[in-house]
Amino acid sequence: MGRCALEVADIFRVHGPAWRQAECGHLSRGQLKVMSAIEQCRSAALGGHVLHCNACEHTEIAYNSCRNRHCPKCQGTAARRWLEARQADLLPVDYYHVVFTLPAPISAIAYTNKAVIYALLFEVAAETLRTIAADPKHLGAHIGVTLVLHTWGSALTHHPHVHGIVPGGGLSPNGTRWVSCKPGFFLPVRVLSRLFRRRFLEALETAYRSGQLQFFGDYAQLADATVFADWLQPLRKCEWVVYAKRPFAGPAAVLAYLSRYTHRVAISNSRLIALDERGVSFRWKDYRAKGRTRYKSMTLSADEFMRRFLLHVLPGGFHRIRHYGLLANSGRRDHLAKVRELLHVVANADADSPGTDAAPNVAQPTFVCPDCGAAMIVVEVLMRGQPIRAPPPFRGAP
Repeated sequence: MGRCALEVADIFRVHGPAWRQAECGHLSRGQLKVMSAIEQCRSAALGGHVLHCNACEHTEIAYNSCRNRHCPKCQGTAARRWLEARQADLLPVDYYHVVFTLPAPISAIAYTNKAVIYALLFEVAAETLRTIAADPKHLGAHIGVTLVLHTWGSALTHHPHVHGIVPGGGLSPNGTRWVSCKPGFFLPVRVLSRLFRRRFLEALETAYRSGQLQFFGDYAQLADATVFADWLQPLRKCEWVVYAKRPFAGPAAVLAYLSRYTHRVAISNSRLIALDERGVSFRWKDYRAKGRTRYKSMTLSADEFMRRFLLHVLPGGFHRIRHYGLLANSGRRDHLAKVRELLHVVANADADSPGTDAAPNVAQPTFVCPDCGAAMIVVEVLMRGQPIRAPPPFRGAP
């Protein structure tokens, strides 16, 4: 059966060429690359291979993926690989979920200063967590945190925020014991919010004075230092949203959460409803509403849909998942080994451990037949740009 579900790629293929021409000069190189990658993903343009099943004689063509991190179709495999690596890092403690969100005025200037302001969001959020956790009045410990950047709201608007996944405790200052959080409580949200606001505004002023920020359109006047200072004043007094959720229900729940959030893109194909003369219809969640009424549908013109989708293209080379403290890449292995020693747990106690009854790991086939489930073999490689054609009849050995 052929594919019938609507995909973001379909919208770009149908409406992208005309819109790209109309917006000539207004789209960045990164946005154009994302459009091209999504349009070509799993099509003959990227090449592929012919697969054959010796068990049932089924033959099919599998086209290559674009592997672009903004493509809705290419994130599942990347997420699985990332999660397999993270599974070994999990500790037998409660994990907490913390969200740091930028206020709307800063989100507005962040769009034309993505690399600078997104990096500040990461660094200040991590510093805030580590500073408050190290304070003896709160936890008094050195913690680890994984932060994941999302730049969108459910309606595809620009809404930069980071999701933090934090183990519920940390190493004592001298590194000789594990300090646990109070049951069900990580750190005081109001204290986190105040420090996050102060430190972010200080860092933003430093970036401004060093000439790292650019302003255009309605915000061009902020290039004047006096205007910028006046613009900052209300931001020193308004509430900045820092949200802490209840602890996860065990390590499996942490992995399930990470699988949904780490490699998410602005909108998944599963949320798309229709592409017709009215435009693009999709499902979204209105967080201001309650209960079932918060789940709604929205229709945008195809041009507006593409514009909103491309708002969330990240700068080249920008890392949207970062680790800090005990989980920082430079010392993670040693830190986790020390923590496991203090918690009296064995690292990686799994099927590979001696004395378990689990079967040894067996390599899984790369391609599986959709008809009978047997392994499929590659019988022909299709080069990039080779025209789409029907699968050839399989010719076995003479």
